[in-house]
Amino acid sequence: MILSMTGFGRGSAISSNKKIIVDIKSLNSKQLDLSMRVPSCFKEVELESRARITPRVERGKVELNAFTEQISDEAPVKINTSVLAGYKAQLDNLAVQLGIETPADWFSTLLRLPDALKADSAELSDEDVNAFKEAIDDALDQLILFRIAEGRKLYSFFISKIENIFSLLEEVTPYEEERVPKIKARLEEQLSRLSSMEYDRGRLEQELIFYLEKLDVTEEKTRLRAHLNYFLETMGDADGEIPKQGQGKKLGFIAQEMGREINTLGSKSNHAAMQKIVVKMKDELEQIKEQVLNVL
Repeated sequence: MILSMTGFGRGSAISSNKKIIVDIKSLNSKQLDLSMRVPSCFKEVELESRARITPRVERGKVELNAFTEQISDEAPVKINTSVLAGYKAQLDNLAVQLGIETPADWFSTLLRLPDALKADSAELSDEDVNAFKEAIDDALDQLILFRIAEGRKLYSFFISKIENIFSLLEEVTPYEEERVPKIKARLEEQLSRLSSMEYDRGRLEQELIFYLEKLDVTEEKTRLRAHLNYFLETMGDADGEIPKQGQGKKLGFIAQEMGREINTLGSKSNHAAMQKIVVKMKDELEQIKEQVLNVL
């Protein structure tokens, strides 16, 4: 089966005083582009978290946002008592030196000064770290489930497009069979007008065979069928085992090869109806190429 690079997952976990919520979303990208926004208290485990996330998302533009909610009666920030005491002592001395009155409302004055409040980040416990990791794992599980669901949609889309190309390829056969006699008759008609010129009939037959062989599209049709089957084989079953390595790039390479055969088929067609069929094939293939970019 195939997975989509598009996905979203939310996970949460609870420690003794915090509820930790992690959101992970991913979009398509050629490589892994992981950005993380986490509370300052979890900065120390950010690198470890990246190592935890990377092997599971593999590829894509991935954004992780984490935030915490306080669930205990303990305040999320604390008053920096020692700093405020130092500020007050300095202001008292300044008031004496300058002969001015001290503030009437000490609290409003002191709490506006730098570092009056401090976040409870220094007291990050092992329980908080484990809850953070649990929330990440939960979000990753939800993200992968989302990718699987989107992968099934892509699978159905690719199946329909490949079947359309197979069907269009079969439509080429009757035009291909009627094309050779018409080309041969047209060449002979043009040569018959050259009544004053003598030519070797044997050599003419040889050149005609050589020309018609150049217009033969049997090999292109055979290779295109092989590429179409290989594309289906690479995708696997809709509910099959998830591949260890992403198949998106491989499917992209196969689609490129399909495009080469379709282009060659068009250049050799020399028939208006065949060229219309080739245009339809190209349209189906372009839709495949657009969506292949979303495959992991």
